[in-house]
Amino acid sequence: MRPVLFLICPVLLFLGASYLLPFLGIVQLSFTDPDPGLAQYGRVLTEDLPTGVIWRTLRLCVIVTAVSVSCAYVITLLWVRGSPLVRSITELCIMIPFWISVLSRAFGWLSMLSNRGLLNTWLQDLGLIDSAIQMTRNEFAVVVGMSHYLIPFAVFPLATAMRNVDERVLTAADGMGASRLRIFWQVFLPMTASGIMGATLLVFVFSIGFYVTPALLGGGQSVLVAELIYLWLFQIPQWGMAAAMSVVLMLGVGGILFILMRRYGEMAK
Repeated sequence: MRPVLFLICPVLLFLGASYLLPFLGIVQLSFTDPDPGLAQYGRVLTEDLPTGVIWRTLRLCVIVTAVSVSCAYVITLLWVRGSPLVRSITELCIMIPFWISVLSRAFGWLSMLSNRGLLNTWLQDLGLIDSAIQMTRNEFAVVVGMSHYLIPFAVFPLATAMRNVDERVLTAADGMGASRLRIFWQVFLPMTASGIMGATLLVFVFSIGFYVTPALLGGGQSVLVAELIYLWLFQIPQWGMAAAMSVVLMLGVGGILFILMRRYGEMAK
């Protein structure tokens, strides 16, 4: 036991110095700037601007998580259970996004979805629309950009779960006369529940802290928590409010993760 603790101690010290101490500094700032007390938390939880941004962030993150995990599930099926050619093409499509920065991807979607972008231009050239459709500076663009970035991250926990599926169970279901659709819904999908949960947690946590993609594609019309914190830090100096919002965000995400993980633990039993 002691050798294990000896090996773990450096990791714990590193994590404490890297994450815990800065977070405690933020907590202290939230209680002391500009005046000591709970006033900043009261404003964060009662004023229209911060509460509206919090609910918008949670709503969009839930949508992005659902879209990303659903798309990733289909892609992972092709990657794990497709033909060799399909697996190779799918694997290439999964890996390529990791070679492109989040900023480049956001600008790519901006050029695709803007009023003079490729999509509107094609639709107008084909005569399908008379005037450009507003597809940027709104929540639609934010969901598209964030989902595109997060889908590859959701693939890996899903792939692990799918590769661990016992083929003998699927063969037994097929031998008992079950259709492919029934095998998928009643056998394969429940057996990959751990991968779905892992992908959901990963994508949701990542999406909560997004800044670049919502800022560019939302155009200031769909401000999320991370962008509001940036504004309070660097454009409208309210460091106490920014710190309080950060603490509320941290506690909120931790609470959601705890509930989801406990719920999944009950389902696994």
